[in-house]
Amino acid sequence: MTQPSSPSPTATYRLQLQPDFPFAAAERAVPYLAALGVSHLHLSPVLEAVPGSTHGYDVTGHAAVRAELGGEEGLRALAATARAHGLGLVVDIVPNHMAVPAPLSLNGALWEVLRDGPASRYARWFDIDWDGGHGGRLLLPVLEGRIGDELPRFRVERGLLHYGEQVLPLRPGTELLPLPRLLEAQWYRLAWWRLARTELNYRRFFTISELIGIRVEDPEVFDATHGTVLRLIREGVVDGLRVDHPDGLVDPGGYLARLRAGTKGCWTVVEKILTGAERLPDGWACAGTTGYDALRHIDGLFVCPQGAGRLFSHYRDFVTPLADEGGDWDETVRRAAYEVVEHDLAAEVERLVRTAARIVERVPRPGDHAPWALRQAVRELLVRLPVYRPYAGEAADTARAAADAAMLRAAAERARATFRVPEEAGAVDLVSDLVLGRFGYGADGADGAKSGAGGAGAPGPDAVARDAAETDAVEMNAVDPDVADFAARFAQTASALHAKSVEDTAFYRYPVLLSACEVGGDPGEPSLGPGTFHEYCARLQRDWPESGTVLSTHDTKRSADVRARIAVLSECPDRWRDVLNVVADGREVADGAVPVDPLVAWSAWQTAFGLGASAAGGPTAEQLTPAVLKAVREAGLRTTWTEPDAVYEEAVAEFVRSGPCGPAADQLAALEAELAPYVRANVLAATLLHLTMPGVPDLYQDTEREYAALVDPDNRRPARCDPGPLAALDGGAAPAGLSAEKLRLTATALRLRRAHPEWFGAAASYEPLSAEGPAAEHCVAFVRAGRVVTAVTRLSLRLQETGGWWDTGLRLPAGGDWRELLTGRTLAGGAAVGVDSLLTQWPVAQLVRE
Repeated sequence: MTQPSSPSPTATYRLQLQPDFPFAAAERAVPYLAALGVSHLHLSPVLEAVPGSTHGYDVTGHAAVRAELGGEEGLRALAATARAHGLGLVVDIVPNHMAVPAPLSLNGALWEVLRDGPASRYARWFDIDWDGGHGGRLLLPVLEGRIGDELPRFRVERGLLHYGEQVLPLRPGTELLPLPRLLEAQWYRLAWWRLARTELNYRRFFTISELIGIRVEDPEVFDATHGTVLRLIREGVVDGLRVDHPDGLVDPGGYLARLRAGTKGCWTVVEKILTGAERLPDGWACAGTTGYDALRHIDGLFVCPQGAGRLFSHYRDFVTPLADEGGDWDETVRRAAYEVVEHDLAAEVERLVRTAARIVERVPRPGDHAPWALRQAVRELLVRLPVYRPYAGEAADTARAAADAAMLRAAAERARATFRVPEEAGAVDLVSDLVLGRFGYGADGADGAKSGAGGAGAPGPDAVARDAAETDAVEMNAVDPDVADFAARFAQTASALHAKSVEDTAFYRYPVLLSACEVGGDPGEPSLGPGTFHEYCARLQRDWPESGTVLSTHDTKRSADVRARIAVLSECPDRWRDVLNVVADGREVADGAVPVDPLVAWSAWQTAFGLGASAAGGPTAEQLTPAVLKAVREAGLRTTWTEPDAVYEEAVAEFVRSGPCGPAADQLAALEAELAPYVRANVLAATLLHLTMPGVPDLYQDTEREYAALVDPDNRRPARCDPGPLAALDGGAAPAGLSAEKLRLTATALRLRRAHPEWFGAAASYEPLSAEGPAAEHCVAFVRAGRVVTAVTRLSLRLQETGGWWDTGLRLPAGGDWRELLTGRTLAGGAAVGVDSLLTQWPVAQLVRE
């Protein structure tokens, strides 16, 4: 953990800037957001991006603030207005990649590289493998068809090459060549877009060829790409940073150290997604993560473990999936990983294979590893990693490095078992040693790798040879850039594989409980108990007290309120089964029509329930259809983004229109009315936990009220920031309905944080507060700094079905009276308070010591 040089935020409010919501719109929202109680605005990326972008992560230039948003003048005006209202600015930055836009001239640095090749002053900016098999040229997969078929669409005008809407530079002196020779003479090789999967020779963001990786590990590139942002920080315009996708960088720890030096230690959080028991590396110079780990621990509280198991049984009966197509979580993840690593990331794997082959060729006693063996070793190790990226070489965190090394050894043990001939499995040892940075020159073993490094407890050479290997490894790493390059690229590829196979594939093939299919989530283990939550919070307060926390973001697949609704289904799986059977019964498929898979039906109906079937007449096809179609394409079982089945997709769209968005939606509305009190409890409890647990809460735009949004682009609509409802509450109006209650609760908690940052910040404390009695497990409570108590209800439907709170009590800390902020009641400290009276009017309570 690194302490910031200036006060950390007490709470941030994320705004998605876009042409329809520029700096001027954000400036108009400042008075309202200040009244709400946040301390900082959190802005999506502000540098130049592809015109019309609704997110800003497709950066085209780092030298200027985006003109579409109002330019630097507009940003400074926003900062000044924010400052006048006591607010600061946190800005999202994108160090990993830039856009490959149309026209390419929008990215001036890339344009010059395409024109001048490796000799360009910007060539060092981009992560390009000029020796990657295209005659020293950069593959540019922008053609709609094979190049021979596309030739008639090319024309040269005024020294530029035109292809449809795309315009490309020409290598000096080649303008007058005949077209075939002209194309061959360029520093780029134009190609059919489908070739990117296997032939690409530049690093990209995940599998998106329109985003090219940049080399911020180079100090010159770092300075050039961060100059504007660092200047805005020095000049007091920007106060904090969110770092996008650090796992894509060669050395995230080194990058953060350089960033900290350049910002003088301003509050910085990183979009690092942790899985399971994974921990953020201790040595990283930041305040913590953006908070998906907090989301996982909050959401897990509201999933009933027994009900989730029964829901799976109903899902299995309804969908009848194969084990690796949604019938078993681990098998589904494994199949998705194989598909992505063999298909979508084929180019990245081939680059690793080429690098490993070059290294082996240079050792004194070559290992004779065939390319297929190296390829299999790389793939088999990658698909067995349970985290986004290993950090076995993290020098500043020896415990994390040791844990990741053990993880890699375990993966290597299983990877070797996939080879039919044991001797050929030596390729796994080679690859795992390269990943661990332990590769040396032939001190032991024919290929120069440390024999047995991949196997837990496997016998290796004698101690003298092992010591010699360690020495040789250090020397080789120092002189051979391929060794370090392999380790970094393996880690980068692992991150892309996990994101694409788990988040973007398996989540959509295993929709048992959609609220668990969220970034950072674990659908295979969706429920977490109060003990796990308290352990996490205590660790967060101890190690990363100013880390970010979130419930909804621009990347969540469903907003927090949608997930809160769906989570209630884990408490009533039989009722969900009955409703689904009713809406599915009698839906005959017309002759010749394409039937929709049961998996799609299960997912679509559950998504519709999450949106709120009774709100404003129920879910609309305009909102639901794009999300369901995206789910079907991401799942990739019947149609995909690159090989769409138009007939099947139209059948899905018609199913949504006539089913969840048709007359049958009345069944969902009836179920929602029945479950409304329990949805309310989930929504308000998650909100209060988020706003009072350790860390800095980040509110996504408009989530201070009820907010039902699905995956992008639905969750990237321009913010509303309507001040009217808050003004009415502040004027004395009683909150009418869940949306107003959520707003009242949010403003109350945020204002308390802002008034007393010492109760919630790095110097504060966190102590679990245990209820006593037959329903104790339904109450989650804790004390902050001895001054604030939070108490919420969990699994409220199960609580009601078992008779309520009975005589369950919560003993408030002694030393004075406590005032409950939502109701104004005063309660005596040191005495047990009946939870039934504490959590009756509201399912949550926030108390402060008088």
